[in-house]
Amino acid sequence: MTLQEIKLLHAFNSWATNRLFDALAPLPPDELTKDMKSSHASIHATLTHLVGAEKIWLSRLAGMPEKEMITAAEVPTLSAVKAVWEKTGFGMAQFLGTMTDKKLKGSFSVAYPTGKTYTYVYSQAIQHLVNHSTYHRGQIVAMMRQLGHAPPKTDLIAFYRETSGQS
Repeated sequence: MTLQEIKLLHAFNSWATNRLFDALAPLPPDELTKDMKSSHASIHATLTHLVGAEKIWLSRLAGMPEKEMITAAEVPTLSAVKAVWEKTGFGMAQFLGTMTDKKLKGSFSVAYPTGKTYTYVYSQAIQHLVNHSTYHRGQIVAMMRQLGHAPPKTDLIAFYRETSGQS
C-alpha cells in the first residue's frame, strides 16, 4: 500500500468513528452501558475497546508501546471516550505525516507482556487497525438497532460517495 492509500484509510476510519460518536450522543447513559451480550458487553465497553485498541496501536507504531489498554471504568462517559478518540486520531494523523512509502514497507517489533515479541510491517498494522475498528463499529451498529435506534452509515462506499460529493 502507498502512503496516499493509508492516509485515505485513516480518513475513512476517522470519518466512520466520528459518525458513530455523533449517532451515540443522544442515547441515554443507561442504554450505552446496557449489557447487550456482545463480545464487550455494551456499546460503551465496545467503543472503549475500539478507541483503546487504536490508542495502543498508535503507541506501538510510534515506538513507545503502552502496556495496557484503557478500560471503560477509566472513561466512564461517552465524552470521556471521545476525548481519547480525538487525541488518538490527531496523533495518528501526525504519525502518518512522518511516514513515506518506503517507511510504510518497513517493520517494527513489539514486546508483549506475555514475553513474546512480534514484528509487524507498518502498512499492515495500520490496515489491521482500520479493519479492527470496522469490525467493532459493526457490533455497535447492531447493538444500536437492538435498542431501537437508527445507526449511521459507516461503510467505506458511503465514505467514498460522501467525499466525492455523490451523497
